[in-house]
Amino acid sequence: MIYMPKIDRRSFVVSTAAAGAGFALGFHLPSGADVAHAEDVTPEVNAWVVIDPDDTVVIRIAKSEMGQGTLTGLAQLTAEELGCDWSKVTFEFPTPGQNLARKRVWGDYFTAGSVGIRSSQQLVRKGGATARMMLVQAAADSWKVPAAECTVSNGVITHKASNRKTTFGKVAAAAANVDPPKDVPLKDPKTWTIAGKPLKRLDTPAKIVGKAIYGIDVRLPGMLYAAISACPVFGGKLTSYDEAKVTDMPGVKHVLRVGDNAVAVVADSWWRAKRALDALPVAWDEGDNAKVSSATIAQFLKEGLDADEAFVGNQAGDAKGAIAGAAKVVEAVYSYPYQSHAPMEPMNATAVYTSDRCDVWCPTQNGEQALAAVAEASGLPVAQCDVYKTILGGGFGRRGQTDYVRQVVAIAKQVPGTPIKLLWTREEDTTHDFYHPITQCKMTAGFDANKNLIALHMRISGQSILATVLPARLENGKDPLTFQGLNPKGPEGEFGYNIPNLLIDHAMRNPSVPAGFWRGVNINHSAIYVETFIDELAHSVGEDPLAFRIKYLKPKPAAVLMAVAEKAGYGKPAPRGIYRGLAQFMSFGSYVAGCAEVSVTNGHVKVVRIVGGTNCGQAVNPEQIARQIEGSFVWGLSAILYGECTVRGGRIEQRNFDTYQVMRIDEMPKVEFVIMPDGEFWGGVGEPTIAVAAPAVLNAIFAATGKRIRNFPLKNNNLSAA
Repeated sequence: MIYMPKIDRRSFVVSTAAAGAGFALGFHLPSGADVAHAEDVTPEVNAWVVIDPDDTVVIRIAKSEMGQGTLTGLAQLTAEELGCDWSKVTFEFPTPGQNLARKRVWGDYFTAGSVGIRSSQQLVRKGGATARMMLVQAAADSWKVPAAECTVSNGVITHKASNRKTTFGKVAAAAANVDPPKDVPLKDPKTWTIAGKPLKRLDTPAKIVGKAIYGIDVRLPGMLYAAISACPVFGGKLTSYDEAKVTDMPGVKHVLRVGDNAVAVVADSWWRAKRALDALPVAWDEGDNAKVSSATIAQFLKEGLDADEAFVGNQAGDAKGAIAGAAKVVEAVYSYPYQSHAPMEPMNATAVYTSDRCDVWCPTQNGEQALAAVAEASGLPVAQCDVYKTILGGGFGRRGQTDYVRQVVAIAKQVPGTPIKLLWTREEDTTHDFYHPITQCKMTAGFDANKNLIALHMRISGQSILATVLPARLENGKDPLTFQGLNPKGPEGEFGYNIPNLLIDHAMRNPSVPAGFWRGVNINHSAIYVETFIDELAHSVGEDPLAFRIKYLKPKPAAVLMAVAEKAGYGKPAPRGIYRGLAQFMSFGSYVAGCAEVSVTNGHVKVVRIVGGTNCGQAVNPEQIARQIEGSFVWGLSAILYGECTVRGGRIEQRNFDTYQVMRIDEMPKVEFVIMPDGEFWGGVGEPTIAVAAPAVLNAIFAATGKRIRNFPLKNNNLSAA
């Protein structure tokens, strides 16, 4: 029988290696009934809140933490309604298995699309408020006074009339037996004292001292390690491998087929598994996709720019007719490449499979989807499986997929009873991604004789993410996510300009290279197409780019753009050799804008400063919003400066950071912020401002050089002055 360590609610001892020596780390990782109702330790007040006798407050967070701060923001919202002492708050992750067993009390686990806080805020606030009311009722019952006469502050319950006080920790056990109230009013955000404040993140201290546990750190007794290689050509198959060539290598235990397209070596250390895999002779059936190249893909997409058939995402008036009769027509064609997620922590997962149980430890952006993958891959009922989520060393949408989870279960199933840890190499990670979709775009606009913009046609030709990863969500063949930020209306991404004749359509073209959700998703290219073209239109009729935008923008995006322009000093002379560019967009429920300042010397661009602004409706942690704006600019700038995956022989050519370049710390500009929530809605934070980084920089480059860059990344362009 395999020895499985007892994993309780308070600790999970994980051994890892650092500086060549092993050490043990205490790490909270919930498992089984320990989370469901750990009465032998501390009874929970409700599903969201556990309070120890020493007044420590454990808040349960279903969403994933990958550096974006969702964990702390959700804890703030819960703690705000609970009324506890923030200095005593800690957290834990309930498992998706427990969520299903408890009728999904924690809601969904999906953490992407900048929905981590906004999709859960109502649920977690009610959880905290309900727990507070139960605690107050328990105290009131013990004092035999009406609960309405009691108040709460910093984890202390007070009955002023009798001058009695108690703490949450002293009544938590009794509160656990109080019937939850049915009517749970929530606080007015204007009265918040914990939420809405720039509090420090809960997960930072452990990260600073190296105690935070990522999936790559997980260790279990008797664990073996797996290295894997899948066919380098997308859609290709594994034909054969010569196991005898590596079975005598040190530490090698197994050589295993994984699905129909991969082979793995299992050994007593990961390095030994990798060395053996490198030495393993493997034959692939690459199939017809081996003929695919960047050139063939580009031609395929180019044909879509003028195709008769296209899915319409936004239409008003008669754009084509108005353009045909326009006094002035402006046209531009753009292209945007494949890009890799390139998280610092490559794909990994650890699994233990037996005939009646399968457990997986992994970094995932969707615990429930990972659990479904475990059940399917293991062939076991969902109730006999679970997923123990760790902190993520980068997600960016990549860890919403479950390919690596399915792989580790497939391997563990062939070595039953033995913990198996699968870790991808950087090369495997880069060449087997779900990439930012490749697109081309033709923008065509018409002006009347008075230089009024009367028509715009935006034709996107390129990949559909949903067609690759969630085809069931296509709407009569159309991918609605293609039109992020381009929609006629709606809370997620409304097109910001009032143009009487408008047509935005998509000629879907899906090459063999798989597309996936990539931080920012479709706004990354669509904002470039729209905002650089709008800038070009302004210059074509001799108008200032800010004034031109304001003339056509709707009120909310205009307000953010004006605030950013004022903060940046737009309209005032820039320092010598510095040039400015603007951009605005709406996505993930928030209105954002940016103003970039650049210099261009001998064809080399230096981004000196960016001012970013957002109206995200509600601000749960203003300091974290500022950090997310800053981080989003790292992402957006890295993408526009360097991000590119090319295809040759049906495979991705870039394999590691020597060929897939990312922005370095000395290239990071100064970032300033305008955070202007109006309190009217709940918008996203982690992704929206990505949209404005690239177009603002591109417009500034035009101001500096007179050149319009329409093919990306910038590294492939000559930026010398025109």
